[in-house]
Amino acid sequence: MKIKSVTVTSLRLPLKVPYIWSQGVEEAFVVNLIAMEAEDGTIGYGETTTAPDATAQARVLDKVGRRLVGTSVFDIAAGWADAYRALFLTFGGNMPRYANQLQSGLEMAALDLQGKLLGRPVWDLLGGQRRKDVGYFYFLQGESPKAIAADAAHAVSIGEPVIYLKVGVGTEHDRDAVRLVREAIGDARLRLDANEAWDVSTAIRRLTDFAPYGIEYIEQPTTSRSIEALRRVTERSPIAIGADQAIFTLDEVYRVCATGAADMVAIGPREIGGLRGTIKAATIAEGAGLNLCIHSSMTTGISTCAEHHVGRAIPNLDDGNQIMWQLLKEDIVESPGLTPVKGRLALAGRPGLGFTLNADAVARAAELFRKHDWS
Repeated sequence: MKIKSVTVTSLRLPLKVPYIWSQGVEEAFVVNLIAMEAEDGTIGYGETTTAPDATAQARVLDKVGRRLVGTSVFDIAAGWADAYRALFLTFGGNMPRYANQLQSGLEMAALDLQGKLLGRPVWDLLGGQRRKDVGYFYFLQGESPKAIAADAAHAVSIGEPVIYLKVGVGTEHDRDAVRLVREAIGDARLRLDANEAWDVSTAIRRLTDFAPYGIEYIEQPTTSRSIEALRRVTERSPIAIGADQAIFTLDEVYRVCATGAADMVAIGPREIGGLRGTIKAATIAEGAGLNLCIHSSMTTGISTCAEHHVGRAIPNLDDGNQIMWQLLKEDIVESPGLTPVKGRLALAGRPGLGFTLNADAVARAAELFRKHDWS
């Protein structure tokens, strides 16, 4: 079945509360929605994160999409490889981290389309499911340590087993937040994510401060630009370390695993170039005896569905993975319900990625993007 068209729509999706992390404060997520239509009118959907600019990225996606028109949707891997060679490598643009965002969204749409055409869930296209459900952590939100702790108390009241807290915001804020959250959740499992906030010595001091609070592990305490920095912290840390922003390519995953730079690999499709890339990363980690934690991104329930499918297929999957659609005021996925119950989610095996879009929500998000002042 040949690809008839590839269309891209930029969306702005406001958040329920400000998203506060070590890199700043976000009021909304911005994604590019990709619709890939087959000759018979069947449509597969994917989405991309949009760093550094959604409009510029949409133009590149349009250019790649035109190259895919007329090719078989089942040849998406070859189609992408040809586009990357012609549009990037030919002009000296070896930019795997940027290109992985594009590849992830296009592959997501193609796999959704393939599954719909074949009448099979995408996890069947990834080798078949290894489990019937996937475990997720509860993502704490709040504009102050007290507000975050109140959210943590709510999380344990509804039976959430794994709690996730952003740190790296500031020394006093972090100390108060970790202490108050631990008090609020009792013996529940607590994870942290510093998002590249510290140098090596600062990271070791902070982790030593946090150790008495029974932290399960912390993601990416040091810069993504140095796997060596991460390794040095892992060697001396009293808390297990996860590699996240440091691993956007298979080479980086291999180097982290081979050098013992982390105790967990946290990676998602938009970083590693798609669902099949995530399977490859999991295989490398499995060879090193490590689990893979699915790292989501500033996206919608489309990515949640895609990440759930790959999570069903990965053998060495962690039991506390990430989703982020719940931070939105309005998701663009109408069905199925994507809220984990006591940290677990089991989607039905519907064809493709198994979701239905809310067309009105998509239109509203597209209008918000058009009206926003991007200056």
